[in-house]
Amino acid sequence: MPTVLYGAAYYQEYMPSDRLDKDIELMKQSGLTVVRLGESTWTSWEPKEGQFEFAWMDRILDALHKAGIKVIMGTPTYSIPPWLHAKHPEIMAVHLDGSTSTYGIRQNMDISHPAYRFYCERVIRQIMAHYKDHPSIIGYQVDNETSYYQSAGPVVQKGFVDYLKKKFGSTQELNKVWGLVYWGQLVQGWDELPARDGILNPGYKVEFERFQRTRVTDFLDWQARIVNEYKRPGQFVTQDFSGGVHTDIDQWAIARSLDIASTNPYYSVQDELDFQTATLTDDVARSVKDANFLVTETNAQTIGWDSKGQFPPYDGQLRMNVYGHLADGANMVEYWHWHSLHYGQETYWKGVLSHDLQPNRIFKEFSQVGHELQKIGPKLVNLKKTQDVAILFSADSYHGIRYMPFSDKHDYMSLLQQLHKTLYRLNVGVDIITPETKDLQRYKVIVVPPLYVASDTVLNRLAEYAKNGGHLLLTFKSGFTDEYDTVRPVMAPGPLREAAGFHYQEFSSLKQTLALKGDPFKAGEQNQVSTWIEMIELDTAKALAYYDHPFFSRYPAITRNEFGRGSVTFEGTVLSDELQMRVVDTVLKQAGLDGPDRQLPAAIHVKHGTGNSGHAMHYYFNYSGSPQSFAYPYSGAVDLLTGKPVAKAQSVTLPAWDVIIAEER
Repeated sequence: MPTVLYGAAYYQEYMPSDRLDKDIELMKQSGLTVVRLGESTWTSWEPKEGQFEFAWMDRILDALHKAGIKVIMGTPTYSIPPWLHAKHPEIMAVHLDGSTSTYGIRQNMDISHPAYRFYCERVIRQIMAHYKDHPSIIGYQVDNETSYYQSAGPVVQKGFVDYLKKKFGSTQELNKVWGLVYWGQLVQGWDELPARDGILNPGYKVEFERFQRTRVTDFLDWQARIVNEYKRPGQFVTQDFSGGVHTDIDQWAIARSLDIASTNPYYSVQDELDFQTATLTDDVARSVKDANFLVTETNAQTIGWDSKGQFPPYDGQLRMNVYGHLADGANMVEYWHWHSLHYGQETYWKGVLSHDLQPNRIFKEFSQVGHELQKIGPKLVNLKKTQDVAILFSADSYHGIRYMPFSDKHDYMSLLQQLHKTLYRLNVGVDIITPETKDLQRYKVIVVPPLYVASDTVLNRLAEYAKNGGHLLLTFKSGFTDEYDTVRPVMAPGPLREAAGFHYQEFSSLKQTLALKGDPFKAGEQNQVSTWIEMIELDTAKALAYYDHPFFSRYPAITRNEFGRGSVTFEGTVLSDELQMRVVDTVLKQAGLDGPDRQLPAAIHVKHGTGNSGHAMHYYFNYSGSPQSFAYPYSGAVDLLTGKPVAKAQSVTLPAWDVIIAEER
């Protein structure tokens, strides 16, 4: 892209009066360059079955094009019209408990139902045929924040049997990998396979979740292929993932059908703003295609489906959040939405303009950013990010642990979030990788939340990574079951034993927190572990910490094994946040990742990349309500936002909720 795109979703059809010209005038004043249209309005395109209307959108597109504003057009398939529900109630999602989705909410259908697909395809083709040559449209968004919507009805169950036939070939193989001999549940033919509803078998449940993810991938790939029949050269196809790391969809598989990935990060502001959860969302969006991405929705003013949590951003926060996304590799930032709604469930999910539709405090700050990006957007776009650290995410392990939980307080996602937050606090950027990622050696450190469900191939690949010079941080429960969620009949941790340098035969839950003997990581009051212990017996590994307990003190809590040219550090228990940070810090130092970013004040975060000019870029953010000072450690630069020089070793003071962008000369 030649410059950063900046804008909002826009729904002229939602307005209480016709104010298209007024809105476009305000957009031009603000520096807005792009809007997203159409993804929420199937009934406006097709008010009655087979009756298609385009004049209302023609007028909007023509006016935007005349104003020089670009458009991303959405397919309107995530919210079905009343007439479609009335004619085909069978397309509604049937849940595992037998209940059926009712009309009134969006995203309430079975995305694989043939009747639903028929009407989806028809409306998509009508829209694409009508608008394929419109010069304002730069790209298309297929559907919106898609999932499988907890659908598990007859169509889904039949699809699951077909999926199993293709994957396993025979019921004999299925009996073997799932251990269906247990409780006498051997299946002799595919017609005997029980429905998912009452199943307790972990292997069945994990495989069903895999199948559900493939349904979403197939649905979005199907839409993308239809759009690709019509789109012009230079236009793109995208999908907007909702925020975070998802366990109900495969974002990496879906991304293969997209030209560019998009994401919708929402996050706390005011005194709770630290941008960590937004960064995790951005890290996923960048990682799924190893490329720049788009932010299609984010906070403008307040958010919420009610008015209980209305927290507008402080002055400066909207602006610094834009640059936070750009520092993560975003090429576009759009808000949801331009105006605030006067009716409907999202009345209090406010846009750039409030309910009075007049310029306001947020509009002023929005405009400041718009005009800044007009000047420096070409320097900021297409930021290249090269990370030395990755977090390995496993949706299968999430589900495997969910079906056999080890705690009511901690789970897979809480541990992944803790590890990401730890690295964020240490000013270490990360990619998010999956068990399918092949090129592991590009990273100096790989951090692995509990890899409970994994094949021998994946575990051996991690061992080879360490052997070839990588530094691996493994956590408890890793390697316990195979890819079918079946416990390995070998000494734990299975194929990881040689690399980890230990084995264990027992584990224990903990009712109370324990301390580590002697506070070896200097964590002070947070020298605490909890919840779970793997009773480790050392082979070649060295113990970094032991439990302070009359019985468990014989077992190491944290170990490190020098393996080949690399190392494997293992956490056999749940660590407090401070303790986790200190352990991760030792792994980073082991890998030679101990630069000046680690010396910054706690409120200052920095992100790096290579700009469009080929020069190094350093984004510094002050996530606090008071000024913060630090010594700038890199080569001489210019702050792109002020034009002022920044010398190496110069003391820099950032005002509250502010940012500088230092481009090296």
